[in-house]
Amino acid sequence: MQEYDVVMIGAGHNGLVCAAYLLKAGYSVLLLEQRSVPGGAATTEAVIPELPDFTFNLCAIDHEFIHLGPVVEELELTKYGLEYLFCDPVVFCPHPDGKYFLAHQSVEKTCANIARYSDRDAQKYAEFTAYWSRIVSALGPMFNAPPKSVIDIAGNYDVAKLKDLLAVAGSTTKALDFVRTMLTSAEDLLNEWFDSEFVKAPLARLAAELGVPPSQKNLAIGAMMMSMRHHPGMARPKGGTGALVQALVKLVKALGGEILTEQRVKQVLVDDGRAVGVRVGNGTEYRATKGVISNIDAQRLFIHCMDRSDVDAADPNLWERLERRIVNNNETILKIDLAMDEPLRFEHHNHRDEYLIGSVLIADSVRHVEIAHTDPAIGKIPDADPSMYVVQPTMLDPTMAPAGKHTVWIEFFAPYNIAGLEGTGQNGTGWTDDLKNKVADRVIDKLAEYAPNVKTATIGRRVESPAELGDRLGALKGNYYHIDMTLEQMVFLRPLPELANYKTPIDGLFLTGAGTHPGGSISGMPGRNCARVFLHTQQPIAQTLRDAKESFKATVQSVFHLS
Repeated sequence: MQEYDVVMIGAGHNGLVCAAYLLKAGYSVLLLEQRSVPGGAATTEAVIPELPDFTFNLCAIDHEFIHLGPVVEELELTKYGLEYLFCDPVVFCPHPDGKYFLAHQSVEKTCANIARYSDRDAQKYAEFTAYWSRIVSALGPMFNAPPKSVIDIAGNYDVAKLKDLLAVAGSTTKALDFVRTMLTSAEDLLNEWFDSEFVKAPLARLAAELGVPPSQKNLAIGAMMMSMRHHPGMARPKGGTGALVQALVKLVKALGGEILTEQRVKQVLVDDGRAVGVRVGNGTEYRATKGVISNIDAQRLFIHCMDRSDVDAADPNLWERLERRIVNNNETILKIDLAMDEPLRFEHHNHRDEYLIGSVLIADSVRHVEIAHTDPAIGKIPDADPSMYVVQPTMLDPTMAPAGKHTVWIEFFAPYNIAGLEGTGQNGTGWTDDLKNKVADRVIDKLAEYAPNVKTATIGRRVESPAELGDRLGALKGNYYHIDMTLEQMVFLRPLPELANYKTPIDGLFLTGAGTHPGGSISGMPGRNCARVFLHTQQPIAQTLRDAKESFKATVQSVFHLS
């Protein structure tokens, strides 16, 4: 029987980040990954057998949140081969009437593009972006700390971030206006600020990346997604998202960590109320002397990988709360990857190849986006007039395809369970190979209305249904965020209040990953935050003193820097 200080369930990017911090602190760590490659939703792979020189990001692609935290710098990932390439332009959204929204990293250049059609919307865009940039700056310290750790949160604030916090909530009127903004919907907020549909539609499409329709109340915070493309900016690792994972794997191994693939954890071993290890599918047991950390979501961990008697002994209400309180709204992704002979050409919208560097959004109107997100919730496939998120990664990073060739990444929101087809198809979801390809055909037809050569230049295609994506990621109902990113499941409520600080009622059992604070996307924040909580449990006094020292040092440096 093999023994380690910590056994990690899953080797997604947050699990790898968490492991790296623990290894740096002197703990031995084993990571167990169910797939043949580590990375979870952050892999880059060759998946079209007849075209092995084309590599594709199978899920995550655009990185913004990781640049709001210190993970890359603290772990010195550039020493392990990580190189970020920043996008500019960051968004291109062609409109049916011939207009187009073109956003650069520069707010000024973006406003100049908007002003071609509307001076008022250009002015309001500058104000809107500044407002949300202050909110992101003010919230950043909370993202980069355990949600119940006052010392950690306070230590993340410097003078500039405090000024931003005061700017958005520093008086009664501002605070109430901020609360009202948080309680409204992205759609209502965009209607409040802008007149033009060609501006509102792409902003609504990005806001809906949280996995809800623009009309969803309490989730106007999704409107921050566009502002983040200006600051800190939108980037991709050279070589694809998987290059971030490769750098983390190199670091973990350099620090003495072990990663075993094709190891599906079947059971967490609990002895006298304490997690002491895990058992994998072939019956092998791995013991953990300090703790077990789960990079899979709380529902899979407790309901599928534990004996109910062990869970009930720790908290008799937890099992039912996990079954009934956590919400997943049935929306996930049908993923399309294309290999192409040439770049997409948007012939009716003043095409330039540089427009394809960032994200290409097919969002004809806010209503178009609304349908794309409301239909999946009731089990309907919104493919009559598809909206989609398109990226041509090789315009920024030609290393992902042979010379002169290109790849296309398409995200199409779709239901996990299809109404009327229950009990059929893969896992009883209704999805079959025939159906997924018919839906993909309709998505490509829509894209061809804007870029006709998508049909003539495509030399290879891969389509992954929501059911297949869920199986590959091990995600319940295909939810790549583990649980929905809705307000009642965020911060100190994610995934449940009693699990929100990465610790669980079972001694020595911890949670990290997208299902914990601050949520999904590529950030490494859940991994870093979980590592800090784990270290507190091992050396509470010493770690608290270190945190207080770091907080004081950061504040002093900030004051003197500004003075």
